[in-house]
Amino acid sequence: MRWLSVLAVAVLTLAGCGLESGGAVPLRVGPGSIHPVPELDGVTITVGSKDFTEQNILGYLIEFAMTAAGANVRDLTNIQGSNSLRDAQLHGQVDVAYDYTGTGWINYLGNETPVPSELGQFEAVRDADRAEHGMVWTAMAPMNNTYALVTSSRTAEQTGVRTLSDYARLIDADPAAAATCVGTEFNVRQDGYPGMARKYDIDVGKVRKKIMQDALVYQATADAGQCRFGSVAATDGRIPALNLVLLQDDRAFFPKYNAALVLRADFHEAHPRIAEIMTPISALLTNEVITELNRQVDVDGREPAEVARDWLVGQGFVTAE
Repeated sequence: MRWLSVLAVAVLTLAGCGLESGGAVPLRVGPGSIHPVPELDGVTITVGSKDFTEQNILGYLIEFAMTAAGANVRDLTNIQGSNSLRDAQLHGQVDVAYDYTGTGWINYLGNETPVPSELGQFEAVRDADRAEHGMVWTAMAPMNNTYALVTSSRTAEQTGVRTLSDYARLIDADPAAAATCVGTEFNVRQDGYPGMARKYDIDVGKVRKKIMQDALVYQATADAGQCRFGSVAATDGRIPALNLVLLQDDRAFFPKYNAALVLRADFHEAHPRIAEIMTPISALLTNEVITELNRQVDVDGREPAEVARDWLVGQGFVTAE
């Protein structure tokens, strides 16, 4: 857990009024369209997220919304890896978090074939996870943070690679010209490189692949020194900022990864207002919106908590205090 999260635990749990950014600027919220509700008054809600920018922003959106509704919020954002967050939820250490429908369907439930439509994928994981594990998926957002491969605009012009089929043909013809940087999870997940290679008939023995932290892939691909292609999350703000080009998934391999609110069934049934409060927030989280919020953190250097708070204020859900 990073220091901001540790600080937020103390401030949110003890003061119940918001986050501290950089130890100096209090990020406090009051009621906007979200008003305190008796059902959540004094209820302790532990909010989790995974350990990357978008997930931290989504976690803080929940935290500020719940704080405005009168809950005592405990911050457990920035948990390392999908499986760790999942385990924390299953074991009651985290009460609510945003997760992704494709991750739920493929990684948590063990399915190999994604459901083609966004709504269909959401409904499939919602029904199966409730029946098998007592987990509730609700308040799905239109944002679809699917995996993707990118290249620089210059490389796209030089190679003519615009689709994943083009990329596969380049590997076959000239492996060195298709050197690829991949994140650690993408390298091993079945909804990542191994599955993509099977779908596109890529000879993995020919792939010139460099494994690195996800955050480093973007600049490395833009520089086109270590690699000319890279694995990314499609809603990352560094894609437009670095003038990267998303390769078209022309065989429709990658699952849909719409963000949705996830809670244990018993917790959801005890506190149904949580989903009611978060539903209109989720509805506004389009790819364009979340990409811009991600950009403010990863390109402009702002804190995820500050970005989340300011967006909620701008949309009228909460007020700054």
